[in-house]
Order: sequence, then structure tokens, then C-alpha cells
Amino acid sequence: MDPDSGFEEFYRSSRQRVVTVLYALGGDLTEAQDAAQEAYVRAWQRWSKVGAYDDPEAWVRTVGHRLLVNRWRKVRNSVVAYRRHGPPPAVGPPSENTVALIAALRRLPAEQRQAIVLHHLADLSVAEIAAQLGTPSGTVKARLARGRRALATLLDVTLPEEVRHA
Repeated sequence: MDPDSGFEEFYRSSRQRVVTVLYALGGDLTEAQDAAQEAYVRAWQRWSKVGAYDDPEAWVRTVGHRLLVNRWRKVRNSVVAYRRHGPPPAVGPPSENTVALIAALRRLPAEQRQAIVLHHLADLSVAEIAAQLGTPSGTVKARLARGRRALATLLDVTLPEEVRHA
């Protein structure tokens, strides 16, 4: 940002008034501060145009107020959806198997854990994993094989013969 552009001075001289107005309009200081911050960011991004307006502060107040209104709409829509559909179903605690699997995965090297999770939980193919990680398919296959063997040991599971020797 060019210090001679006038934005810094504009911001310093107007921020308190803008936050005060938005607070009075919305009734929530934190929301007012967030909306003002976002409005000033937008003003800064367009400062060559906004700075030439007769009243750039009015532009910032208007943008800030619209941001508040949009937040109110989102909250209102969330409340309407909650009333219409009710609370989300209660989710029970994870099973013992899930806890054991996560604990075992944490003990694997990061590369093996990543390959196992992407392949078995995200349902990606070896080629997709290789492309995503930027590694050769053979490397992904090796990580999967080593990771499966390590998980089997950690979880005290007997692997089928073809997997043990892969």
C-alpha cells in the first residue's frame, strides 16, 4: 500500500465512527468490528476508486451495513432450518475399533498414514493418490503395503497370505 495514497489517514480518522454506527445498527460490537474490518479491506482493495468519492466513509458504512445484514440473514436462515428440521441427530462416541484404528494410524509414519487414509477412507485409487501427492505410483503402493503390515501388527490382526508378501 502506498503511504501517500491517503488510505491510512482515512482509516485512522474514520474507523471509530464506522464501528460505532455498525454497532448501533447491529447491536453486537464483535459483529460490528468484523463487518467494519471487512468493509475497510474492500475499500483498500478499491481505494483508487473509493478514495475519489465525495464521501468514502459513507461507502464503507454502506458496505459494512450490508455485511451485517447478510450475516443476520444467514443466522435467520439457520434458525429457520433448525426449526424446520430440528437438531442434528445425536452422534454417539466412537467405537472401540475406531479409537484403536486412529491410535494405530497415529503411530505410522506420516507418508504411510496419508496413503492408507487416502486409499481406504477417501476411496482414492493409487493413481489419484500419486497425482495428489506428486509421487510415483510405485511409491504409493510401497507405502500402502508397509502401512498395512504395520497396522496389522499394531492392531494384532492376521493379514491374508497375499497381503503379507506383497
